[in-house]
Amino acid sequence: MKIADIGALLRENTYPGRGIVVGLTPDGKRAAIGYFIMGRSVNSRNRIFVAQPDGGIITKAFDESKMVDPSLIIYAPVRVPEKGLWIVTNGDQTDTVRDFLAEGKTFEEALRTRTFEPDPPNWTPRISALLDLRDGALQYKMSILKSDDGNGDSVQRFFWEYSQPVAGEGHFLHTYRCDGNPIPSFEGDPEKIAVPDDFDEFTSLLWENLNADNKVSLFTVFLNVETGEVEKSDILNKNV
Repeated sequence: MKIADIGALLRENTYPGRGIVVGLTPDGKRAAIGYFIMGRSVNSRNRIFVAQPDGGIITKAFDESKMVDPSLIIYAPVRVPEKGLWIVTNGDQTDTVRDFLAEGKTFEEALRTRTFEPDPPNWTPRISALLDLRDGALQYKMSILKSDDGNGDSVQRFFWEYSQPVAGEGHFLHTYRCDGNPIPSFEGDPEKIAVPDDFDEFTSLLWENLNADNKVSLFTVFLNVETGEVEKSDILNKNV
């Protein structure tokens, strides 16, 4: 698979929706995570990311008076149930994965209990990632739960496992293929992308290339692969 420039992928797509980026820096020493949200409606755009004590984040209404329906837009996109274990998703399945892992079950078992979002006619996919650095090396999994070409009666569940990531490379999974009415779901494997060594460059590469009208918030973090410690993290909110 060709290694893509994620900046170009974002510039060419006015509405990838919500996106997860996971990868390894070229020196092989740091795991990179990026998670962003976008919005077309007032309700979707009325959000910010807020940091949590565990290193994760939650979404929160920027203006509580404008919040219409919190059910699909207020959740914890990133949780860190223990040092070196990171869950990243675009919905409340973050907590499903966390709870299953606490019971000794798997990422896949957790997501087989879930389906795409109940938001016809888009049937927004649920995208998820699990990073594990507990053994002093990065391995990660990704998943998408989507409708069968917009058929709300048929769910498709896809899983990918990256047990030996390549330095300087990562994967990008997002909810929508492009803008539209209804919005077409992502198709195919997570896109292979290049990951830079510099944290600020990584953050800028995502934020500056997201569509200016539709972008809402971005979270990025670099983790020390050997120790699992956070080296740098950042939150950018369009609403400030």
